[in-house]
Amino acid sequence: MVDISAKNATERTATAQARVFLLPETLEKIQRGKIAKGDVLAVAQVAGVMGAKKTPDLIPMCHPILLTSVDISFTEDSRPDQDGCCSITVLATAKTTGPTGVEMEAMTAASVSALTIYDMCKAVDRGMRFSEVCLLSKSGGKSGTYSREG
Repeated sequence: MVDISAKNATERTATAQARVFLLPETLEKIQRGKIAKGDVLAVAQVAGVMGAKKTPDLIPMCHPILLTSVDISFTEDSRPDQDGCCSITVLATAKTTGPTGVEMEAMTAASVSALTIYDMCKAVDRGMRFSEVCLLSKSGGKSGTYSREG
């Protein structure tokens, strides 16, 4: 692990996303609460928070940090793409005050939320896929602010 003992504690925030592509029928079942395992987005929200908290257990060189906030939200797009799939975009924001950033926690939260959507819905749609797992923005620390263009 990188030595962060000399770094200043600053307020740090990172936001990441993941997109889940699924059949229109699957999105409709999610919206109507007709998935057998339960409320898909509520479970995926909790899973994302849990994923953020477990990041140093999953990513070998990540420092354990004290998260001050993790927020998971979802945007549904019911318009089918060229493959006939709709999407759910997971947005995960993690915050801390400390000597190292929370980018990996935000990315893990978004990824775990997306995986949970798959797990909850796989009985009705095994063809779901993920894309656009990426860091959208980060602030704080020596390197300052980053914002993905586009």
